[in-house]
Amino acid sequence: MANTQTLSQSQNPHIVMLPTPGMGHLIPLVEFAKQLILQHDFSITLILPTDGPISKSQNTFLNTLPSGINYLLLPPVNFDDLSDDVLMETRISLTITRSLSSLREIFKSVIESNRVVAFVVDLFGTDAFDLANEFNVSPYMFYTTTATMLSLDLYFPELDEIVRCEYKDLQEPVRIPGCRPIHGKDLPDPLHNRKDDAYKWVLHHTKRFRMAHGIILNSFIDLEPETIKYLQEAYNNKPKIYSIGPLTLMDKKIDDDVSQCLTWLDKQPRGSVIYISFGSGGTLSHEQIIELAIGLEMSGQRFLLVIRCPNDRIPNGTYFNNQNSTNPLDFLPIGFFERTKGLGLVLPNWAPQVQVLSHVSVGGFLTHCGWNSILESVVCGVPLIAWPLFAEQRTNAVMLTEDLKVALRPKIRDNGIVGRSEISEVVKELMEGEEGKEVCIRMKELKDAAKKVLSEDGSSTKALDELAFELKKCVT
Repeated sequence: MANTQTLSQSQNPHIVMLPTPGMGHLIPLVEFAKQLILQHDFSITLILPTDGPISKSQNTFLNTLPSGINYLLLPPVNFDDLSDDVLMETRISLTITRSLSSLREIFKSVIESNRVVAFVVDLFGTDAFDLANEFNVSPYMFYTTTATMLSLDLYFPELDEIVRCEYKDLQEPVRIPGCRPIHGKDLPDPLHNRKDDAYKWVLHHTKRFRMAHGIILNSFIDLEPETIKYLQEAYNNKPKIYSIGPLTLMDKKIDDDVSQCLTWLDKQPRGSVIYISFGSGGTLSHEQIIELAIGLEMSGQRFLLVIRCPNDRIPNGTYFNNQNSTNPLDFLPIGFFERTKGLGLVLPNWAPQVQVLSHVSVGGFLTHCGWNSILESVVCGVPLIAWPLFAEQRTNAVMLTEDLKVALRPKIRDNGIVGRSEISEVVKELMEGEEGKEVCIRMKELKDAAKKVLSEDGSSTKALDELAFELKKCVT
């Protein structure tokens, strides 16, 4: 499936991009594509692997792409052989490998119709590098998370040889080059079980990272100065690291059915509302939803809560499927709405996050620590409460709280639950306390830095210019 312009001849240098499944991977890649079109006159084709019909939100997003970005959907792959509890890294990787034959045919047709200068994949799409090499197209990687994680991934094949036990069992923190040491328990989820397929997939991909001619990093120098400097110097441009962030979805278009939350925010005092959302894929257990709701009520703070149906088994229950006919509001405590009337607003499933974070009434964000959400917070200058759930989010939370000091973090009980009292205390501290004021000041400084790097003479703008220059040299 494609939109009507997909295979028409493009006069501009053309780039093919392969996002892996998940809106968190698709959105920043599209924002990168927009910058290449608007600032450097490229044209883009997105090729999307699927495992079934795309979601309503994804379909809406794709159908509002600007002129110059076309997309194709690959035939869905079959996952009947996978268990329900397979880690997302395995499922994402298999989506790519099982799509390679159909990807090859479409890639070939795009090359025949356009002056293709590069093939850009994200961190789980390295098997597609072989296609780039087959058709003599320069392979690049768009890295969707932090410089810290990139340093870990580039080092990981060596680390795998050094460490023979489970990382969580290490007595000393893991020393990631260019980064602060980090405890094994805070490493990404797929690294917690060396026997799991997800671990093997991560190792497989990281061994192939240096096949890329360049790695495009969605971060910026003020956010991770030591790590980015290390990456740019240590590998001697093999691959070259282009730090072009922060790239965030800043489109102001919203649907009428969610505009109620902005109307509600308009009526709240400046900086008085804490926004709570766990991203497009994060889910809480029913017990944790109850504790969260009561904790917000106990805090006495104004809140805007996005809630999904609970999942008592896995914390990323809506990553691949967010279609659920059950009303999430039914899982909140009895009497919650009556007791918090006038104090808070609850939205099922989704909120216009960029518009919420940029609203003057919002003074804090309780987040799952997904990288897109973090960058949106930085761009809007909103301080954080770090509540990581899966993937690399614990690693991100360490950076936010210990390195950048722009986030507070609630205490977790031995049973893995964040209790209502802990939630109430950390929310009140962020919104009213002295520590909250300090993280707010530091986040405002990062906001200013983000604006500067994206200015005409900013470091990220210059890195994008350099990348565009290198890509145009490949035009034949």
